[in-house]
Amino acid sequence: MSLGSSLPEAGRYLTRSLAQSLRLMVGLPDYDAYLTHMERTHPEQAPMSYEAFFRERQEARYGSGRGRCC
Repeated sequence: MSLGSSLPEAGRYLTRSLAQSLRLMVGLPDYDAYLTHMERTHPEQAPMSYEAFFRERQEARYGSGRGRCC
């Protein structure tokens, strides 16, 4: 494999990694990672839609509207 052919691949990897890191920093869930996980570990189950996944992650992060003490 030549260096010239691996540079574009490395650039795509770095771009995906940076985008994922930024989404995690601001609290946006990673739906693509969820789909990959479901496909690998739970192939018999249908994955949630993006909307259902987003709502579930928001609920897990912020709760059901109850105030938290901390």
